[in-house]
Amino acid sequence: MDMQDSATPELDELDRGVVHALQIHPRAPWTLVGDVLGVNPVTVARRWQRLQDAGLAWVTAYPRLSNARVVVTGVIEVDTEPGASADVARALAAEPAVANIKLTAGGRDLVAAVQTRDLTELARLTTLLFQRIPGVRATRTHVSTGVPVEGSHWRLRSLDALQSARIEAALPPPGRSVTESGWDSLDAWLLELLCMDGRTSVNDLSVATGASLTTVRRRLQSLLATRLSLRCDLARPLSGWPLSAVYFASVPAQRLEEAGRVLSGIREVRSCAITTGPHNLVIDVWLRALGDVHAFEAHLSRQLPSLTIDDRSVVLSTVKHMGRLLAEDGRSVGVVPLRHPQSLRDSAVERLAETRADNPRGH
Repeated sequence: MDMQDSATPELDELDRGVVHALQIHPRAPWTLVGDVLGVNPVTVARRWQRLQDAGLAWVTAYPRLSNARVVVTGVIEVDTEPGASADVARALAAEPAVANIKLTAGGRDLVAAVQTRDLTELARLTTLLFQRIPGVRATRTHVSTGVPVEGSHWRLRSLDALQSARIEAALPPPGRSVTESGWDSLDAWLLELLCMDGRTSVNDLSVATGASLTTVRRRLQSLLATRLSLRCDLARPLSGWPLSAVYFASVPAQRLEEAGRVLSGIREVRSCAITTGPHNLVIDVWLRALGDVHAFEAHLSRQLPSLTIDDRSVVLSTVKHMGRLLAEDGRSVGVVPLRHPQSLRDSAVERLAETRADNPRGH
């Protein structure tokens, strides 16, 4: 597919360069970013602050999706009563365990992503959530068994290869695999703070948590190496890819690995989850124009002849994105901090269970 980048009038080249640098290394020092871009670090920091304050770009943290010992994700299709989809979306957006919510056109009214610690918690949470929300008519849950393409890997492509390589060289080395030990209260607090602002300094994290600088620095390094991911997101309309769609697709099981490799190399693919159920792939894409919904599908069929698109939905509005509450124009207007999955029993599940006990007749 020939979809060339077009300049975004709301962002100049320096803005785009700063965002691209932080997409590669979300906590990159301003001295490094400024040096790579040939700009004073103070200027770079001010540009980022302006973008962040306007809700145009932000850095956030979330439990690492690639390891099922850290988080189990459910992709949930929601059918609502006529006219109820926006209200249902707002109710779901208030729950920390619900990471993403999209209002869609097509065979479902909403697509949501829920993060839990295990399958049992996923079943409990989804059942209680949707039982307690007026206007929900039906749900279908797809359990994610793998994430070959993740949104944190999408890039603006504003930096050249040499600039990108310099930013990448400053990334901390990958950590060892996650152990089975649980999360403690400091882990939980750091995740919530970094979800609100992934660039919060170690000093500010120390002040907020009451832990020493040494402890916070050591714990942060451990979490980012093994259990947490950071990402820099941009309001989608400013990316040059203003439209989004979700494809529900299937490939033979023996082709899943190949499909993941191919999809990871297609620019329009923002993220992809391998799932259980009637479809084994749920693919999120960003597009230039409405007509590209079918053009992309044709392109995908040529790249992966074994893949069948079972259904597709155009995204009318993204209500929540990795904990961020979004306005209709894609700007961040708030945040519901994601919690580490092992704390869910203390949040949505217990609160909803208590509400149900107090009001056994439902709505």
